[in-house]
Amino acid sequence: MAGSPATSPASAKPPGYRGRFAPSPTGDLHAGSILAAFGSWLLARHAGGEWWVRIEDLDPPREVAGAAERQLATLATLGLHADAPVVRQSSRHALYDTALARLRDAGLAFACHCSRSELAASGGIHRRCVARGTRRQPAIRLRVPEGSVVEFDDSIQGPQRQDVAREVGDFVLRRADGLWAYQLAVVVDDARQGITDVVRGVDLLDSTGRQILLQRALGLPTPRYAHLPLVTGQDGRKLSKSDAAPPVGTQSALVSLREAWTALGQPPEALAAAPSPSALLASATSHFDPARIPARLSGSVPTNR
Repeated sequence: MAGSPATSPASAKPPGYRGRFAPSPTGDLHAGSILAAFGSWLLARHAGGEWWVRIEDLDPPREVAGAAERQLATLATLGLHADAPVVRQSSRHALYDTALARLRDAGLAFACHCSRSELAASGGIHRRCVARGTRRQPAIRLRVPEGSVVEFDDSIQGPQRQDVAREVGDFVLRRADGLWAYQLAVVVDDARQGITDVVRGVDLLDSTGRQILLQRALGLPTPRYAHLPLVTGQDGRKLSKSDAAPPVGTQSALVSLREAWTALGQPPEALAAAPSPSALLASATSHFDPARIPARLSGSVPTNR
């Protein structure tokens, strides 16, 4: 499934380490997204590398007006500044078009008229088209042959193995409503931006197999992966945007960073005396130990102050 790359990295010389934080503007940042931002920033700084920010704004129906700007303002309040200009996926449709055209020309992607209800009998897993009619605009799926098993070593979650054909099936690259699927956009952007290390929440671990298959299909490099523990609320569920508690000043920023630091398995006393976010980040950089990051959290992280 390999071929010449659909895109080229952002720089001619590959970086030694380039990580990123890529929020969707569906609401303000919450404790879980702050942990992902801080964790990815710490790992980049520990490696002496770069940390970039990308706004993944490809789903207008779910986006909240002004959320992207508030997310960036929260990162600034925390002292987490990107090492390159912020990129927005909404300005990169041509890149996704090019990648999808290459896949279709190679026979690796196909138009699909199946509805969710028609795929319900197979648990939503697409192995063959069962549509009883045609749509004005079909979805486009990646063809996933039998035996498409992906194995990779996650630096936090350990060795992973996924039979993408059996567990996921032929997956969507462009939706029937014309919007780009997350899997294609993130693969194209990570390659285009020269991302060497993808650090994100463990709730996205299941997407990694699909993304590696896409990287192989497009002839793109596969970055290293690290999936951080998931922050849950008092009910044990993943936090939603309604749980947001964005820092608005120095004290709330310090609280958010200290909570995230502790959730990442780091010693709380290392940051106890820091009087400002900049001082805290300097101390965090010198005391951070990636080996202490847990695969799972034993309890919830406070979300309200």
